[in-house]
Amino acid sequence: MRRNLIYFLVGLGLFTLFVLYSYLVHKDLFTKLDFDTTVRLQNNISRRFDDLFSYFSAIGSFEPMSIVLIALVAFWRKIIAGLSLLIGFVGFHFIEIFGKLFVDHLPPPEFLLRTKRLVEYPQFHVRAEFSYPSGHAGRAVFMGAILLFIIWNSNRISREIKIILSLIIGVYLGIMLVSRVYLGEHWTTDVVGGSILALALSMIGLSTYKLFPLHLKKSKTTH
Repeated sequence: MRRNLIYFLVGLGLFTLFVLYSYLVHKDLFTKLDFDTTVRLQNNISRRFDDLFSYFSAIGSFEPMSIVLIALVAFWRKIIAGLSLLIGFVGFHFIEIFGKLFVDHLPPPEFLLRTKRLVEYPQFHVRAEFSYPSGHAGRAVFMGAILLFIIWNSNRISREIKIILSLIIGVYLGIMLVSRVYLGEHWTTDVVGGSILALALSMIGLSTYKLFPLHLKKSKTTH
């Protein structure tokens, strides 16, 4: 119960931080930092990575991430926590759409765009004037947080394997977050905002882990 409360409070604190950060983004306080970071990344990373980063754009889209999350929840067999995470995932996209409609933050100009459209998903595509927050960054962080939680709470995985899996997830997150800025899809502030929001909602969802199953076990022992 105590750990559940800590997760919930941390998630609530991160969500509050996201709201405050979004206000600062709306006021254009990070414009120079955004532009300088994008230019610096594009000047220092070879164009040979365009294809690799573009593949990550396809992987991090809504459709494949939704399939992975549903499969993960189904195999996890934690009904309450799974439903909470699915609600959090859907909630993230509602807030993403809201941000892209109302947070005054234009995306990078066309001359900075380097993405190669390898796969198109026309069924779900948010077309908005503004770019805050980054959906790709948020989905990646959301899934990464869940996977790390499951890995480190598993008794069937050795510590060495946990470290290796965590490093793999860390590399994936690093490439995904950097690629958003390098490809000119988003500004750094978009990526940071999406990451904070996703981490907040994943923590709130994970706060229900083992909460209700404990009550179910107690009720069974009374009969």
